[in-house]
Amino acid sequence: MLVLVTGATGFVGGAVLARCAAESTIQVRGAYRRAARVVPSNVEPVLVGDLQEATDWGRALNGIDVVVHTAARVHVMRDSVADPLAEFRRVNVAGTLNLARQAAAAGVRRIVFMSSIKVNGECTAPGKPFTADDVPAPCEPYGQSKLEAEQGLRLVARETGMEVVIIRPVLVYGPGVKANFLSMMSWVRQGIPLPLGAIDNRRSFVGLDNLTDLVLTCLRHPAATNQTFLVSDADDMSTAVLLRRMATAMGRQSRLVRVPAPLLRMAMRMIGKADMAQRLCESLQVDIGKTQRMLDWTPPVGVEDALAETARWFLRSPSSLHGSTTLG
Repeated sequence: MLVLVTGATGFVGGAVLARCAAESTIQVRGAYRRAARVVPSNVEPVLVGDLQEATDWGRALNGIDVVVHTAARVHVMRDSVADPLAEFRRVNVAGTLNLARQAAAAGVRRIVFMSSIKVNGECTAPGKPFTADDVPAPCEPYGQSKLEAEQGLRLVARETGMEVVIIRPVLVYGPGVKANFLSMMSWVRQGIPLPLGAIDNRRSFVGLDNLTDLVLTCLRHPAATNQTFLVSDADDMSTAVLLRRMATAMGRQSRLVRVPAPLLRMAMRMIGKADMAQRLCESLQVDIGKTQRMLDWTPPVGVEDALAETARWFLRSPSSLHGSTTLG
């Protein structure tokens, strides 16, 4: 099987590329925006430039059986463009559908699309996790663009017969993680007292190894055809529990102060951190029952092991010495 991985230098795309390259039954080609300094010896690199509506994928798609599409304009906390939705649509929708149409024309059998749980929404009610078949309810431009890309891919599938598999991950962590998860690790490493000890929410997470394992399952599993799957570690926890388990993995002592959640939300809103308060205090759970049943799949790596691997990377990484210590 010859597999093309887009976003080959990204956090998820790089991990998928490495995992495919380690499989004896898979030949892998990586699509790069610009010349990469380091490429695994058994990966064929192809320079394609930016993900755009006019990108020429001809050389990259030659002979390909399956495309794993992880390239995207990612969610950013403080977007500086005048019209974020238009920019997300330009890359994540038009760029993705251009790739899909060229893939179908080139005889690609299947495309595995890395979407986002933000297609479902931003938070869940207690005891009511998102499911793969819920009516989508994105709340911001990134999630909206991923939904529109999903809808366009399904249309391409109906028109051409190319199979589409959609994966919506929750927050992904592992070696190389950035953004909020990296900030939390920095807080724990520095022993900063955090007012999160009373937070009793429930959130789903997915380790990078578990996500890449599901991607490999979706490359060839017949039951994955034209389906949408949610993915997590199947071990939901509160923000407070996550921080305690993170501290254990790093050999540190967690320093959590019990501040009532309503008071914390109010204080963070007053300082302009309402979005951060939502991520720290609200629940976001997913039900991966469909994924497990249809694909006979179970997350192979437990949370403790996944956190331990992430902690080892963090503690030996230069970035851990100057990670963000702000709350947003």
